[in-house]
Amino acid sequence: MAYTTGAPLSTFANQQRLPRLPVPALEDTVGRYLKSVRPLLSAAEYSQTERAASTFTKDSELGPILQQRLLQVDAEAPHSWLEDIWLKKAYLEWRDPSYINVNWFALLADNPDFPLATDAAKGRPTPVQIGRAARLITHMLEMNEALNREELPADVQRDGPLCMNQYKWQFGTTRIPKPGCDVLVNQYPSTARHILVMYRNQTVEVPVYNNNGQRANISQITSQLALATERADKLLAGQALPSVANLTAGHRDDWTRARAILEQDSGNRESLAKVDSSLFGVCLDVDVDPQDSLSAERCIQVFNHSDAGANRWFDKSIQLVIMNSGRLGVNCEHTPVDALTTGRLLMEVGERERGPVKDTKPCADLGEPAPIQWNVSPEVVQIIDKVRKDAGVLAGNLRIVLGQMEGYGAQWIKTLGVSPDAYFQVALQAAYYRHYGQPAPTYESSSLRKFLHGRTETIRSCTEESLAFSKAFGDRDMSVAKKLAYFQQAIATHVELSKAAAAGKGVDRHLLGLRAQIQSSGEAERAWLFQDQAYVKSMSFALSTSNVTPGERFRGGFAPVILDGYGINYAMDKSDLKFSVSEWLSSPMTDAPAFRQTLNKTLEDLYEAGEYAKNHQ
Repeated sequence: MAYTTGAPLSTFANQQRLPRLPVPALEDTVGRYLKSVRPLLSAAEYSQTERAASTFTKDSELGPILQQRLLQVDAEAPHSWLEDIWLKKAYLEWRDPSYINVNWFALLADNPDFPLATDAAKGRPTPVQIGRAARLITHMLEMNEALNREELPADVQRDGPLCMNQYKWQFGTTRIPKPGCDVLVNQYPSTARHILVMYRNQTVEVPVYNNNGQRANISQITSQLALATERADKLLAGQALPSVANLTAGHRDDWTRARAILEQDSGNRESLAKVDSSLFGVCLDVDVDPQDSLSAERCIQVFNHSDAGANRWFDKSIQLVIMNSGRLGVNCEHTPVDALTTGRLLMEVGERERGPVKDTKPCADLGEPAPIQWNVSPEVVQIIDKVRKDAGVLAGNLRIVLGQMEGYGAQWIKTLGVSPDAYFQVALQAAYYRHYGQPAPTYESSSLRKFLHGRTETIRSCTEESLAFSKAFGDRDMSVAKKLAYFQQAIATHVELSKAAAAGKGVDRHLLGLRAQIQSSGEAERAWLFQDQAYVKSMSFALSTSNVTPGERFRGGFAPVILDGYGINYAMDKSDLKFSVSEWLSSPMTDAPAFRQTLNKTLEDLYEAGEYAKNHQ
């Protein structure tokens, strides 16, 4: 995670100091690519891949042509050659639902100032729910105001400043479905005067500023939320209304078609504008079994996909989700902002909501909350029904389990003289090999925020060295000392790859940039590197992973990126390791509870090996 040192710098003070993301030399990236696929291939397969790579990079072949086109993109891009390519190819052109597939979720820590309600009843809001929501909203608004004034301290790491551009996309940002490629709508500074409240599957516009821009105080926001729920209840009295919000959980083409129909009505256009421009979403969940909030695993199901996408507007960049027990989570649309960036903001909000707070003076002439009205045609109702059914199938196919190693954490790992992140990644490789008897193509997210408008790069954590250790670790005839020598080699390789990825010297983003320059089907057929089977195999990430340390107040997760894969979210605190494992139940290959057990056993065994080594030096 980023941190700030010294006197606080204005939010964007370092932007002009940041270098642009370089376009690596073609030969360098292809060399790194070949090394990354070596543990996944047989000798014959690797020879074929070497030939494909060699042909691709010849002067007379397509590789150098694509490289020159990418260099031209770099010359013309105002900030980064990767920025638009990444937004479109990784997110906006994706037509399957953003729901579950793109959005990420997290369970946030309880607040001792708001003890969980023990008398929460299904279908009814509670004072603790409304009270905690009002406090959280207040601190979210404070963060937005600090951003608007450029007073949020700039993120800095030991080796230099980090790009702050993503923070401009935290508030007032919504993904809009469009044919073929969605778009993002955003305003910075974010000066909207209302938030979107979701309650019982209905959308409510809740003013939090008056017309002069004065913010409502906590007492007023509490009253606004209570009134919002009352008015939504009155609207629903004796009738079931279709929920336009449900459409955001659907296939992007279904949502595109439905939105186009809705926009034919001027009232609907006004309603959509209210949703799109709202600062952020607040979901007050009451139609959830109160017993669900007693289980962390059940809570994360609610925060991830709710009841087939109910009571969410999944296209909002940030949605706070507060259950009527008072338990807190988030659901965030991934397109504009990376999870660690939003996580920094949420951790600050979490810090601010603890302890006493002095309320401000009330603002005058605050508008009242009002349910957002929709004119829904029979055709749109049919699409809503389809989306609800599809979302139910998708949600029912996802299983997420939580794991925790309580015996040790980052503090102990550092006594071995190794990086905690590298430790977990190497352990994960060993666990997968122990479970399946083969290596796993692995994606680990690495930040590129050292560069202007940087997003992420991939660390390909499956290496020849990690595979060698995985095999050695299960060898009963090998000494512990020799196993740990393999372990140290795997760690060193991972650290080297992590540094290279953060320096813009990874594999995947450059190859994506090259692929984006292909202009015809004929050229695609000549792109030998991408036609080779190793490329698809190495991109089929059986383990998709992300480090969200610290995890004391933040337990997140996401879905696997392939059918036969796992999504692994992990955090390493001083005294424990926390992780989540997700899988698609339709896969004949995966079993999240069983793999969690294997990972836990591997972490235990690695601890024992480390202790043995320390005691026998």
